[in-house]
Amino acid sequence: MTNKQVNITIITPFFFPEPISTGKFNTEMALALKERGHKVKVLCFHPFYPSWKIQKSTESLEGIEIIRGGKFLKFTTNATIRRVILELSFTFFLLRNISKLRGNTDIIIPVFPPSLGFLVAKLFLKKKTQKVGMVHDLQEIYANQKKSLLSKIISKSIHFVEKGCYQSCDSLIFLSQEMKDTAQEIYKLSPSKLRVQYPFITIDSESNTNDLEEILPATFKHIVYSGALGEKQYPKGLYELFDFCSKSIDGVMFHVFSQGSYFEELKEQNNNDKIKFHPLVPKKNIEELYRRSYVQVVPQLPGTSKGSLPSKLPNLLVSGVNVVCITDQGSEIEELFKKNNFKTIITSWDREKIKDIFETLLQQEKRNENQIEISKNLFLIDSMIDKILN
Repeated sequence: MTNKQVNITIITPFFFPEPISTGKFNTEMALALKERGHKVKVLCFHPFYPSWKIQKSTESLEGIEIIRGGKFLKFTTNATIRRVILELSFTFFLLRNISKLRGNTDIIIPVFPPSLGFLVAKLFLKKKTQKVGMVHDLQEIYANQKKSLLSKIISKSIHFVEKGCYQSCDSLIFLSQEMKDTAQEIYKLSPSKLRVQYPFITIDSESNTNDLEEILPATFKHIVYSGALGEKQYPKGLYELFDFCSKSIDGVMFHVFSQGSYFEELKEQNNNDKIKFHPLVPKKNIEELYRRSYVQVVPQLPGTSKGSLPSKLPNLLVSGVNVVCITDQGSEIEELFKKNNFKTIITSWDREKIKDIFETLLQQEKRNENQIEISKNLFLIDSMIDKILN
């Protein structure tokens, strides 16, 4: 289908101008499809992530039709209830826009999660419409971390919904081999329709702003977490790690750049003047943030590496900053780091061991040139677009 113009519809609540995570990924994907000469339409919500507060937006992207909903939505601070609200509200939004899904669509790209909306909407799609699922997270993996009766009921519900969605797609693209293998096993998927493509680079390495000197002064070295801060990033463990390390590492400041309920809760509880909380930086300053960071931390909740691969990882690696990724033993991220000699992977939340890693990296060069060159060839958006179109 790559030799002719096709009509592509992306369905996801997360989209432009959301600055990070899935919203940013979806925006870059839509722009790349448009650059290939295709007509792109997006059904999405008004921006709300990572704050989980709707910000009504009329911003547009040239050449892309954006149909927005959810402007009166309100989310709670409870993560489970919040997800239920998202699943149900996006389902109703898609049902209200069925005519836009059915009409003039050659390829439809549901971005999972959420999943319930597509499970219902697919019943109304034309048979000739190609369904290419993009899987960012396996929600069942996260649900299985909790052992209460309610969590077990939720997990079974997620299994039913995700299985129905994945089995109905003509092809599925997973952001890691680990996710693909896990989904294939638990949902009994045909291997012939499964694809793997790592997330792609979305930053401009030529950007050279100088706006963050006041909050990241050169008089200190800076260990930083930046991005969405939700359950899968293990916020409590991250804060306790920073608090522990700050008491014995001199000349270093610790920073969290984020938004949302977990962020606000930690910020309010913080009484350590070596740990600073900041809002997300504007897109134009992301490269500067990485440049001023001596270490960027990528935390994962124990037992969840099979559920997702952080979409910001390519940007961190290509920036050359020292990365400390805390993941599960035997995970694909561990294999990726070891295979390419990226710095640095650790497979436990042992604070003493992580502190030793920080201290070692703080004595080394700030940038990793080898890491930059490998990442440029490993995380390509063109490879993702090719898999969507073929």
